[in-house]
Amino acid sequence: MGTLLADSVKGRLLFAVPKKGRLHEQLTLAGADIKYFRSHRLDIALVQNHPIALLFLNASDIPQFVGSGNVDLGITGQDQIAESGLTSKVNEVLPLGFGKCKLQVQVPESSPFQTVQQLSGKRIATSFEFVAGEYFGRIDKEVEASRSHEEPSSPTKIQYIGGSVEAACALGLADGIVDLVESGETMRAAGLHPIATILETQAVLITSKAPHSTTSTNPVLVELIEKITKRIQGVIASSKFVLCTYNVRRADMQQAVEITRGKKAATVSPLEREEEWVAINVMVERATIADVMDKLQVIGAEDILVTKLENCRV
Repeated sequence: MGTLLADSVKGRLLFAVPKKGRLHEQLTLAGADIKYFRSHRLDIALVQNHPIALLFLNASDIPQFVGSGNVDLGITGQDQIAESGLTSKVNEVLPLGFGKCKLQVQVPESSPFQTVQQLSGKRIATSFEFVAGEYFGRIDKEVEASRSHEEPSSPTKIQYIGGSVEAACALGLADGIVDLVESGETMRAAGLHPIATILETQAVLITSKAPHSTTSTNPVLVELIEKITKRIQGVIASSKFVLCTYNVRRADMQQAVEITRGKKAATVSPLEREEEWVAINVMVERATIADVMDKLQVIGAEDILVTKLENCRV
């Protein structure tokens, strides 16, 4: 099986993507023109229009394959990079803007422990054993320093749980937990609330700080890494921005440009038969476009049109 895999990916760029979970659900490669067919039984797919092999792996494993293995590109969460302990071996090339969460310390509402210092020496349940261990290691040292004239305190006990971490306190396994929180709804339902945020995380595109020799000596693959990175960057930008086009009097142009500054600057064009008017094209953040249109209308702008972007290069 190993020989078959090595032969099938030979001479190809190896690109690892999450095969399941929250990052997989929001992943899209179509906008980057990466065309492939994946059999349900296989975790590898050869891209049809580029010398790329897609590897579908657990998000938690991807930092290891990129940082210490022969995989060239990967998409994973910043939390998974931190948990792998390989932050010194991977480059976070591009934040992708999806899969945003917070890794938080949570305790029951009724708990007597309402600060992380009070949890020092207690029981913590988590699936982020490395990050939680480092975090509470620092807390333990702070607490120990403040107790210089007292008996040495016990270290915080970090217990690994693969799933249902939010139930650990209610079922008597822990005094607090460390887990990823998206909306917080699950935690509230379990009677928990946050007392500290260890890190904020999102999906990122990563490469190795020490690219393996096969890729680094192949100019085609080196160029392909840069090309795919720029394409993904374009897809992300197109999901965040829309193209706003409108007409406005020259006298109001400066005010209009202040409202629609654009990603860099607005494009202003004269109207042939209306010397007192100009047409403006500008990229506007999708989340703010309704307010922007209202403000433009107030200053007298007309023919305000909004176009969704499928792809772009910025």
